[in-house]
Amino acid sequence: MSAVMLGMPTLPPSAPRGVGNLRGDESFPDAARHALADTQLRANLGHATRTIRAKRASVVAELPDWEELRGAGRQLKVHTMAHLPDYLEQLEAAVTARGGVVHWARDADEANRIVTALVQAKGVDEVVKVKSMATQEIGLNEALEAAGISAWETDLAELIVQLGHDKPSHILVPAIHRNRSEIRQIFLDEMGDVDPDLTDEPSVLAGAARLHLRRKFLSAQVAISGANFAIAETGTIGVVESEGNGRMCLTLPQTLITVMGIEKLVPRYTDLEVFLQLLPRSSTGERMNPYTSMWTGLTPDDGPQEFHLVLLDNGRTQVLADADGRDALNCIRCSACLNVCPVYERAGGHAYGSVYPGPIGAILSPLLTGVEDNASLPFASSLCGACYDACPVKINIPEILVHLRARHTEEYAEEHTVPSAEAAAMRTLSFVMRDPRRWRLALRSGRLGRLLGRKRGAIGEVPLPVVKQWTETRDLARPPQQTFRDWWAATHDGDRS
Repeated sequence: MSAVMLGMPTLPPSAPRGVGNLRGDESFPDAARHALADTQLRANLGHATRTIRAKRASVVAELPDWEELRGAGRQLKVHTMAHLPDYLEQLEAAVTARGGVVHWARDADEANRIVTALVQAKGVDEVVKVKSMATQEIGLNEALEAAGISAWETDLAELIVQLGHDKPSHILVPAIHRNRSEIRQIFLDEMGDVDPDLTDEPSVLAGAARLHLRRKFLSAQVAISGANFAIAETGTIGVVESEGNGRMCLTLPQTLITVMGIEKLVPRYTDLEVFLQLLPRSSTGERMNPYTSMWTGLTPDDGPQEFHLVLLDNGRTQVLADADGRDALNCIRCSACLNVCPVYERAGGHAYGSVYPGPIGAILSPLLTGVEDNASLPFASSLCGACYDACPVKINIPEILVHLRARHTEEYAEEHTVPSAEAAAMRTLSFVMRDPRRWRLALRSGRLGRLLGRKRGAIGEVPLPVVKQWTETRDLARPPQQTFRDWWAATHDGDRS
């Protein structure tokens, strides 16, 4: 399959899997309400996000040209997305010329079939994995398990999530919702080869995970990775990480399979100069990431001797075709927007029901799956703009959220002959506000609201349709005794203009 077949505005034959609503029938508000009731979860999230924010602010402040770097990162991503089909074909040619094999996957099912077949062809029943959002998106672990293949996560946080039979709640720190005493108990219950006298000291927990994983590294014949970047010019793939597990996976096994979203491209090797400054500072608050692993095809007798690159669409060309939403593809998965978001900090990642939580998930998941499959996510934001300020490639997340809200409203109206209660209320308000006389009468009648909230000076929950949904989560001020128009008329000789 050529890159042109994946180019804008081709649509995948079926809805993307893995990024959709994982909450079942529960909307974001309902899931968030449950999360808010978990005081331990809120404490864990609050401590972790405050720590990361402080580290990031410190290292960003060291660079006098930080805003220029952000601008350069944005322009590189915008340029790449504008020429994506050409760069994809250049990447395929470069990887193939250096001994790799490129596979094109239109959706999650196709990608899972490709990877499963490659693993089965090696005659093994387990693989080791480098942390990868793309493989989480397509549900690769579950697909391999169905085929009798065990996929072992080697990133410490991913390992905690896997052993705890849990779901990731953060792009960069999947176990951010867990504290160290919870992690200790997970290791004792699930690891099997751990010291029963294990303590919850971070270094002790990391040591236990290291011993557990070392056996996996040394026996694995097949590894599966994602990719932070792929360079079209040379066919080079890059993975950045902090623990060294990626380096072990990328060098020890004989076969390496990389699953990469087609948006992870950069045109030239020199473009990494920008992103390798933006990414570590925005993600972990480090000046540079401890491990940067890059490989270009195959090298005889050095590292894997068989390399497969699976290029994944899974809705990305659909996003590329959306002029107002395509900037979401510029995301470099740094998680800076999650760490500054007041909604994420309180509700956590599980409430979003997607492998992409937080502000970026609130736009990326609906764009990949279709807005109606994740209709509540564009509303999971206060539109405060903190995510836009933090984004290292200047994705205007609030603007895209507003765009998706409008799309949801339009699609709902097309599919329902009877307007929603909210839509009916807005139409009524529009009718009233179009006429000065009607608007004046409405303002005066609003003074009847003073009958409510007399005891504490504010209006609490009002048990009426539409109004109840608003007032059950916020108070309203009591209307003043005199409207502005009446005050103006009284103080300006009866002028009501």
